[in-house]
Amino acid sequence: MERLACDIAIIGGGMGGVAAALSAWRAGARVALTEATDWLGGQMTSQGTAAFDEHRYIETFGGTRSYYELRERIRNHYRARFGIERMPDGAPLNPGNGWVSNLCFEPRVGVQALEAMLAPAIETGRLTIHRGLVPVAAEVDQHTITSVTLASASTKLMITARIFVDATELGDLLPLAGVEYVTGAEAISDTGEPFAPDGPPRPTEVQGFTFPFAVEYCPGEDHTIPKPAGYEHNRATQPYTLMLAHRSGPPRPFRMFSTGPTGLLPFWTYRRLLDGALDQTGRSRDIALINWPGNDYHHADLLGVAGAERARILDAARQLSLGFLYWLQTECPRDDGTGLGYPGIRLLPDVMGTADGLAKAPYIREARRIVARTRILATEILDVGQACARASAHTDSVGIGWYHMDLHPANDNPLDRFEPTKPFQIPLG
Repeated sequence: MERLACDIAIIGGGMGGVAAALSAWRAGARVALTEATDWLGGQMTSQGTAAFDEHRYIETFGGTRSYYELRERIRNHYRARFGIERMPDGAPLNPGNGWVSNLCFEPRVGVQALEAMLAPAIETGRLTIHRGLVPVAAEVDQHTITSVTLASASTKLMITARIFVDATELGDLLPLAGVEYVTGAEAISDTGEPFAPDGPPRPTEVQGFTFPFAVEYCPGEDHTIPKPAGYEHNRATQPYTLMLAHRSGPPRPFRMFSTGPTGLLPFWTYRRLLDGALDQTGRSRDIALINWPGNDYHHADLLGVAGAERARILDAARQLSLGFLYWLQTECPRDDGTGLGYPGIRLLPDVMGTADGLAKAPYIREARRIVARTRILATEILDVGQACARASAHTDSVGIGWYHMDLHPANDNPLDRFEPTKPFQIPLG
């Protein structure tokens, strides 16, 4: 077993983990950052979702200095590659020109930007990065974590530190360290939220996760994959469709490549990562990210699951995503009404850096939650019924945010929610 001592150990190298590592290093600390995959960046890289969900004012305010540096590095890559500075309408450059986000890009470019930001810290010797490791044990002395052991298939690393940060995607350090936490949906008797479960809490009502994938369209070619296992069942029960339905509004029918009769923009450009038409050199292809209710896996969750059962759930989620791709290739209604399927849709493993073309890791929406001193309730941040300009004020605020309360179908609850909120604070408590 290798051993490492530092001031601050950050377990998990997603966007939050990288941000914590930068902040800790800038404060003068010796920092160790670990990551389960070989790509830093979590949601925007290894999880494949390189199309940010953000509030509408993000281009002018509401982000941190480091976050704006990240966005600028990503845009600078494409400014040099495309030969343009801004969008044709003068807006900040959006390489994918996706309509869900002001910044859509290839996951690998996000990795490069993060590594460039971390390079000065690594050069000082006060930041070390350890990839391919997951936490497997923790030592605790009088409610203080003294060490965390991480492992891969071939190595083990024990880290001792003054402070440990759990930046894993599922809160994996919490059960190892004996930290009190909750999962799923609390009861209405506990939170008072009007749509919380009426009765006991539902710890397994955890939002679904997704294996996104990237594709391009090659008209006249046939890139149809073999039919995935369980296809007919998934097609009927998921179901596979371009219709987007929310409990809070009427269903919205999307078309693949064209604007629909109701003015809905094309499905293809929803989370498009790369708009080939923007590249003035003509060398870039059109790449779309597929992250849709059709491949949201909400039939089981990954919390507390290991070994063969975890492998079974992950495989089922992969087959669900591949099944949605197969449906797009063979059974999706064509925009011109001439038939079904777009066999020219081609899976792009190189974009995700994997052999099967799916993201390296599942895109996680919900994790374990530490039992907190202060709990943020839906009734405090939702826009409905509140005349004030912002959500509840907190004197110990350490962050701000503004986005819809976006709850996807969960293990015990097939319904989703997409409700507007007030701008809110994140209290330290």
